[in-house]
Amino acid sequence: MKIVCTKSSLIESINIVLKAVSSKSTMPIIECIVIDVQDTIKFITNDMELGIETIVDGQIIEKGIIAINAKFFSEIIRKLPDDVVTIETDYDYKATISCVNSKFNIVGKCADEFPFLPEIVKNNSIKISQFSLREIIKQTVFSIAYDENNKIMTGELFEINNSTLRVASLDGHRISIRKVELKDEYDNVKVIVPGKTLMELSKIISDDLDKDVEIFIMDKHILFEFDQTIVLSRLIEGEFFKIDQMLSSDYETKVTVNKTELFNCIERASLLVRESEQKPLVFNISAENMELKVMSSIGSMNEELNIVREGVDIIIGFNPKFLL
Repeated sequence: MKIVCTKSSLIESINIVLKAVSSKSTMPIIECIVIDVQDTIKFITNDMELGIETIVDGQIIEKGIIAINAKFFSEIIRKLPDDVVTIETDYDYKATISCVNSKFNIVGKCADEFPFLPEIVKNNSIKISQFSLREIIKQTVFSIAYDENNKIMTGELFEINNSTLRVASLDGHRISIRKVELKDEYDNVKVIVPGKTLMELSKIISDDLDKDVEIFIMDKHILFEFDQTIVLSRLIEGEFFKIDQMLSSDYETKVTVNKTELFNCIERASLLVRESEQKPLVFNISAENMELKVMSSIGSMNEELNIVREGVDIIIGFNPKFLL
């Protein structure tokens, strides 16, 4: 195998596939990046839950395939001069990486034992802009749970009903729901996507409104395809919580407040709250205004915000970190 690529294209592709490299595993092969050179140059990683495959821009001189430890390969490429990089391998899976006057020789592995991404029949793709998907993830993924004892809570519900996509997450303290209208109508479907997958995906996709992501949903997998990259993830099996039954529309008090002003006020109040103290941020809501107060061992703060209130007065406390 022999390929020639710019350092920048290698770094871009490495940053994408590193998201699916296992750092602690009893299988050393899944700590590797597979470089598969056939008609295209592909970098492939798979930690058995999340798999990523991306096409690298470059010149193919000789076809071949090799698995190289992802950490070593990544660090070597990053330290090379900003120039053209040549990667070639021999029949003993030894790789030579050269750039300008630098040359590295590292030992690779045969890729036969690597868990390649399964062949997926791509039917009925769901299209959404990369910008929209990134925003949806950002606005919901913070309220997933990290307790593996409740696997369902570590994922997000992706529910499609005709032309509406609803994404929801909850961690026992908060529920986040985002709805978006799709351009087309699709078959109704409900799946639970791992939060880890979505967090890593949000780091890869762009914030470009004109670039789409195609989503393919299977029985046990979900596939995201965009640009020159494929992200394949296992789904979480089980029934998601009945969120509609948890939400009440019978409110006694409704407040409309400027989001930026509220956010800045909560951030100021958080300066006085230590994690260990768990002091609440108290909202005193009246017809005229909303007063925010916090008292801790460090000190106290109170601030008033202009609001529009419907309903009755109320005093209520929140965890400021969760509220932010």
